[in-house]
Amino acid sequence: MTAREIIKKRLNHEGTDITPYGIPFEAKLEERLTEYYNDPDWKSKKLRQFTCSYLGIDTMLQSDTDGGLKKDAYGALWRIDKKPFHLEKAPLDNPSLKGYDFPGPDLFTKQIYDNKAEAIRRFEENEEQYRVIHMGWGIFEHSWVMRGFENTLADMIDDEDFYIELTSLITDNFIAMVKACDGIPADAFMLGDDWGDQRGIIFGPERWRKLLRPCWERIYHEVHRQGKKVIHHSCGSIVEIYDDVIGIGMDCHESVQPEAAGMAPELLKEKWGKKISFWGCLGSQSILHSGTPAEIRKEIKRLAELFREDGGYVLAPAKPLVDEMSIDRAVAVVEALTEING
Repeated sequence: MTAREIIKKRLNHEGTDITPYGIPFEAKLEERLTEYYNDPDWKSKKLRQFTCSYLGIDTMLQSDTDGGLKKDAYGALWRIDKKPFHLEKAPLDNPSLKGYDFPGPDLFTKQIYDNKAEAIRRFEENEEQYRVIHMGWGIFEHSWVMRGFENTLADMIDDEDFYIELTSLITDNFIAMVKACDGIPADAFMLGDDWGDQRGIIFGPERWRKLLRPCWERIYHEVHRQGKKVIHHSCGSIVEIYDDVIGIGMDCHESVQPEAAGMAPELLKEKWGKKISFWGCLGSQSILHSGTPAEIRKEIKRLAELFREDGGYVLAPAKPLVDEMSIDRAVAVVEALTEING
């Protein structure tokens, strides 16, 4: 079977003898592995990468300014010449849209319509890879970009009406972008919004249900109307709202961090494994950071076997393998992946 066929079966909760996986490497680590194997083609020889073909949709539309800064379409100013890149100035000083010219959907959909014919052609020619339309930076994230993180958390408590007005307008733009993709033969949308930290939902599950669930329910509905899967990225622990996201149509949770509260893969599988798929579960903060090579190989084999019969899983690290990773650990990952599928 092709990578596309395998991933489609897995996300439909069908077991496959082959465990699909995707292992992103940061650039310097990949260079070190090339030196280690003394072979520029080591990835194609060592790894049967079950890669996806991605079409990226820009939800910010940043433009260059002077002095290492960029301004996005909502008016937020970003510093991009230092690591990590970060929000320099939010466009809304107060919880009000009075006097603010909110960007409309046409600004964001133009990029899609301008490139739609090429996107259709590229996806139609690609029968082997799982085809994904990727839209990063979600509704909560855009709201704190526009107000600043602390102000946004305060708005959620002190000015719900403003927050609902703001997120409804952002959601309108997202839905317009999703609708503009109708007819592109993708298998799924990869959406993203970081709701969790290591402990749980940052602003609590009840506020998520009241303020953000309605936004994402609208977006998921449009994705499913097109016959595509919803793959949603969210860091941290979101087990408090798993029943909710399943209820509104999340098909797969991506970047599952096993170190976060309640996010152990075996527990997730036992409670929700027949209702939602998982993409991740290989601990970037734990086993990949401090495990021995033998422990890493054992964990990769364990994850492959845990989901082999029932599907609902794509093996991946919660985050890309970082440049600072020791070479013996990185090699253990590569070698383990050559072994799990025979």
